[in-house]
Amino acid sequence: MECTVNWMPGSGMAFAAETGSGHLLNMDGAPEGGGRNLAPRPMEMLLVGAGGCTAYDVVLILKRGRHDVRGCQVRVSAERAEQDPKVFTRIAMHFTVTGKGLPPSAVERAIAMSHEKYCSATIMLGKTAEVVTTHEVLEG
Repeated sequence: MECTVNWMPGSGMAFAAETGSGHLLNMDGAPEGGGRNLAPRPMEMLLVGAGGCTAYDVVLILKRGRHDVRGCQVRVSAERAEQDPKVFTRIAMHFTVTGKGLPPSAVERAIAMSHEKYCSATIMLGKTAEVVTTHEVLEG
């Protein structure tokens, strides 16, 4: 896995990245750090990646279990250390999973499997941060 990140001179603190799979994305800094707030912060991208990784796992695990999953939303929030390096110290993930006749125990199991075995992002971030999860299951 690889990517290339290029600073865009003249933009303040904006960066353009190209992933190894050929996708483009931008990142920017906060105005107080010289950025113009035109794109997500790099640390926000880490949270997005962790949320996407675990949501992917949960949906895949439920589908493989032949459950009728129809929606999965993960709200991710994080706390950071006060001093540099300002690593994440706590990450909270709230899953809202929608499905038809979806057993809450299956959702709980899928989330646990993701966080204990499959989601590289949350397992890696869990080395510095406490990762906590909550969930709700909606019929739909």
